[in-house]
Amino acid sequence: MKKVVTFGEIMLRLATPDYQRFIQSTNLNATFGGGEANVAVSLSNYGIPTDFVTRLPENDIANWCISDLRKYNVGTSNIVRGGDRVGIYFLETGAIARASKVVYDRANSAIADIKPGMVNWNAVFKDAQWFHWTGITPALSQGAADACLEAIKVANELGVTVSTDLNYRKNLWKYGKKASEVMPALVAGCDIILGNEEDAEKVFGIKPANFDAAGTAGEVNAAEFESVCTQMMQKFPRAKKVIITLRGSINANHNTWGGCLYAGGKLYQSKRYDLTHIVDRVGGGDSFMGGLIYGLITYPQDDQRALNFAVAASALKHTVYGDFNLVTVPEVEQLMGGDGSGRVSR
Repeated sequence: MKKVVTFGEIMLRLATPDYQRFIQSTNLNATFGGGEANVAVSLSNYGIPTDFVTRLPENDIANWCISDLRKYNVGTSNIVRGGDRVGIYFLETGAIARASKVVYDRANSAIADIKPGMVNWNAVFKDAQWFHWTGITPALSQGAADACLEAIKVANELGVTVSTDLNYRKNLWKYGKKASEVMPALVAGCDIILGNEEDAEKVFGIKPANFDAAGTAGEVNAAEFESVCTQMMQKFPRAKKVIITLRGSINANHNTWGGCLYAGGKLYQSKRYDLTHIVDRVGGGDSFMGGLIYGLITYPQDDQRALNFAVAASALKHTVYGDFNLVTVPEVEQLMGGDGSGRVSR
């Protein structure tokens, strides 16, 4: 089977334990995470060969990170070495009415200094069927945006399917360019586009009528987003499928979760999961993307099943601590089949 390639930043994650606030915590739990790496780990768990491409310095923290990726069978042979540091993000997990907080310490990380030509994309894509990137990567620096565009163009030339998660992060766009200036040229080369309730609006000004993501109270109507999908396809005619994740936030520990997929003039809708005791929602969108890529590769003629797999996989992610979705295909299929009882498996 040909591999899936992902490209982006992976960071050291330092999280307060047991819902503690930064100001009261005396220790931090250390793991690694980042959108594109999270997708690669999901796919490796599902048996899909993967290759994660990034830039990391020559130091022990970077070596620790690479070792962690290899533990999950993610390919690391095309990671470029250089630069000064591994980016860090600090996480304070919220509870009930108190929202989670993320503080980034990723300025001047190794990948922020990447430039076109540092990665031999023709060699990377030699045995690849799919390339995935997110809107976080071009937000880091002009060099990262240029390297991402370089990769997309090579993938297009070689017939490799390209997917993106728009993943708008307003706090990252700090190098003098707006997402609306940079993203269109990159998204134009994509076959599959994923976003959440707000991404298309924040980046492209495309939104459903009368929708306020902050006031969902757990109720999100998938049909409202059909117009978003059609507008995205009109703007980016290469796109074959547009997918929206639908999160209804009741409180920090209780969300509803689902999604819709638009392809061939038809809107597919998933069932809605009621996530009542969330362990860790960070990486939820990435786990959806990993499940979606697996589903589209495994069930190429069944968009509904691919969507169902993605939503079930990401529902399970909310029960797993850390950025990575450490679940298996049988576990996802069990939930798809309606068994969410959580009974002990003997």
